[in-house]
Amino acid sequence: MRRSPTDPAFVQDPYPVYDLWRAQGDLVWWEDYGMVAATSHRAVQTLLKDRRFGRAVPPAQAHPIPERLTPFYDIEAHSLLELEAPDHTRLRGLILRAFTSRTIAALGPFIDDLAAALVADLPPPGTPVDLLDALCRPLPVRVIAHMLGVPDSRCTDLLDWSNAMVGMYQAGRTRAMEDAAVAASRAFSAFLSDLIETRRAAPGDDLLSQLIAAEEDGERLSRAELISTVILLLNAGHEATVHTLGNGIATLIATGQGARACDPQALPALTEEVLRHDPPLHLFTRWCYTEVELYGHRFHPGDQVACLLGAANRDPDTFADPAVFAPGRNARAQVSFGAGIHFCVGAPLARMEIAAALRALFSARPDLTLAEPPRYAPIYHFHGLEALRVA
Repeated sequence: MRRSPTDPAFVQDPYPVYDLWRAQGDLVWWEDYGMVAATSHRAVQTLLKDRRFGRAVPPAQAHPIPERLTPFYDIEAHSLLELEAPDHTRLRGLILRAFTSRTIAALGPFIDDLAAALVADLPPPGTPVDLLDALCRPLPVRVIAHMLGVPDSRCTDLLDWSNAMVGMYQAGRTRAMEDAAVAASRAFSAFLSDLIETRRAAPGDDLLSQLIAAEEDGERLSRAELISTVILLLNAGHEATVHTLGNGIATLIATGQGARACDPQALPALTEEVLRHDPPLHLFTRWCYTEVELYGHRFHPGDQVACLLGAANRDPDTFADPAVFAPGRNARAQVSFGAGIHFCVGAPLARMEIAAALRALFSARPDLTLAEPPRYAPIYHFHGLEALRVA
């Protein structure tokens, strides 16, 4: 199958293509990427959970990293997202000792208050405003800053660094994007290195202090691991939450179902359907580590496979009428947070942020309308709006 990930028509609406491919089978060959792509829910779930596949690049497929890009890839080398057992097991265990359900639950009042304050600062009803800038972007970055004990005044820096680094994962990245990512990697690492020293000298009750103190079987996180972990929490958590909120709010306004966000009983299911219907990340790759046959295709060591999360979330064998936004459905099988050992550690936090933002927005502004048709940013494999102008 051929479809350029930079094709504007595909970026604006990839779902008809996913449907066409899924009709061909669980796995198809994506010519533009030069790899097999999993299109069905069952195939994506299998590949995400099968330990014969993973994120770490096999030695035979590892390419020398250009020296100019080493500041970025030095961070990637210690990222939870790019490791497999036993390194992944150790690192995830230490992170979860700090990133506990109790820690996340304690953030609830702060997140609710922040969402309400951001909504209260919106211009009067009828005045156009971009909700990405006014609500969707500031909410997750200010939550992360609060968790780290970083003042709100540094949120602009955190956002700039995050946006630049995330550019490295986009299709069709340019030399300018790479240079920006390297500069951001250096600046972000230096900022966090200083912050780590400050917290080591005077620990607080913030997440970074807890990560520094986390210990398991005599093991602690190294400085490089601390830096990579915090950057991952911001880059992955922020980018995904911004896009989920933007896509979800646009859909709720377009379908006239925003009132459901005001119902505490309906809000959890609504949040899952927002995550399923138009997810923020559409493609996640895996490497094959051993010869294996799945769904009629024989994988060989070193093969790469694309797990199409956006296609899996629209599989009619798992979700009835998948193109329909149905906030009353049970959408817990959605794969927007991944699956297996790489299931997103920040999923509980993301769910809390999404629910708080939707509740605050539609409680205060039940009659929101779209001021202009929303368009998706020209990027893939992320899937998020360029702007969300409402009135």
